[in-house]
Amino acid sequence: MRPAPARRPGARRTAAGALTLLAATNVVANRVAPRSSVPVTLASATALAALARARGHGWSTLGLGRDRLAAGARLGGTAAAGVAFLYTAGALLPATRPLFADRRAAPDLPGLVRQSLLDVPLGTVLPEEIAFRSVLPVLLSDAFGEHAGRVLPVLLFGLWHVLPSADLVAANPALASASAAGTGARRANAALGAVVTTSAGGALFAASRARSGSLLAPALLHTALNSLGYLAAWAVNRARRQ
Repeated sequence: MRPAPARRPGARRTAAGALTLLAATNVVANRVAPRSSVPVTLASATALAALARARGHGWSTLGLGRDRLAAGARLGGTAAAGVAFLYTAGALLPATRPLFADRRAAPDLPGLVRQSLLDVPLGTVLPEEIAFRSVLPVLLSDAFGEHAGRVLPVLLFGLWHVLPSADLVAANPALASASAAGTGARRANAALGAVVTTSAGGALFAASRARSGSLLAPALLHTALNSLGYLAAWAVNRARRQ
């Protein structure tokens, strides 16, 4: 009879090691060496995937099986098209246009291309999808059961965005003007908002991963949300400058 996941030898130590690695990666990428965030997060993702493979999980279990790529492409592509439509409408409508005036978007076209085609896919989407939709679900299921494997990665994905949210108030004038509180309170609210919204996003990504059986589906949706967000911000900021 197969032992319960929580009783597998070393399962909790492995999960703890994965969480420690992620916490260290978050601090290094956001505070210690932000300019090296892409290689740092890629190295972390590679180590996490190796850890899951060492625990005996196959590529299909991790959402990386070739047999589900077509399903992932269909679902992810459809979701990405929906994001493109919503962002276009939001950037064109006067009521929502200020929400897209994000200063984190590069002001020049070469910088935008780098953000959209390098920083987002390699520095954000690939590491986060491998960590939170591929490796953590199986390692936490091994250690604490399937329910924990579904819920904890969603919550941890929200907490992962606390440090990146620190610059959100200054970067997004619409968010700053929406609060009359002091800067410290606005930053606390931004952090809380980041946890809530990214946890909701993490749940959506996890659902697309479960529905398609492929990590490609949430990766395409995640890329569209971030890269097209930079594109919309660049367009809105450029129009304002002109």
